[in-house]
Amino acid sequence: MIPFSIEEFLSVFEQYNLSVWPMQVFLYLLAVIALILVFIQKDQTDKVINSILAFFWLWMGIVYHLFNFSSINKAAYLFGVLFIVQGGLFAYVGFFRSEKLKYQFTLDFTTILGMLFILYALVIYPILAHSLGHIYPVTPTFGLPCPTTIFTFGILLFSIQRIPWYILLIPFLWSFIGFSAAMHLTIKEDFGLAIAGVLGTVALLFFKPRQNRLVSNFSAS
Repeated sequence: MIPFSIEEFLSVFEQYNLSVWPMQVFLYLLAVIALILVFIQKDQTDKVINSILAFFWLWMGIVYHLFNFSSINKAAYLFGVLFIVQGGLFAYVGFFRSEKLKYQFTLDFTTILGMLFILYALVIYPILAHSLGHIYPVTPTFGLPCPTTIFTFGILLFSIQRIPWYILLIPFLWSFIGFSAAMHLTIKEDFGLAIAGVLGTVALLFFKPRQNRLVSNFSAS
């Protein structure tokens, strides 16, 4: 059972949105920058993309879960720690891991799926939320866990190598936690979270390695 009502849940969105404004605009711009950098492919673009993802997850863990969501749900302290860990993992694979995460646009199944997830997170999600009566500030804006997790899966689908399982674990778990809450609270715009979690994880674990082998074989020939 969820220990809060839909009214309490929406009031947290309102409290968050009013307290951090205009940070929502900055977070949205960072997302657009990350997407643009996927197409630019300069020496440092991958580090910037991973830094943006790390910042998103640290922001959600600290500002949303610990400072806001915890007012109605004590489990938010655990969620906050997990999101902070995820932010640290993105920093680790972006700067300290020998084989760093790199991103590239190639017209294939995974990148098309990634573009669809990003389109949903940045464009369709807010439009759908508004049409369902979740009017700002009582709405989950970008930078909150559900749309930002969908965006994260979208960016990861542009990776040119297999994503380590530990990078996917927390976003995958959150896709089901968030979807479960959305089902109980009828936050219908969050239903896409479960789709992103399942399809994104399957594509990254099973399709991405296969595509990499095909690209390697093509390059060798």
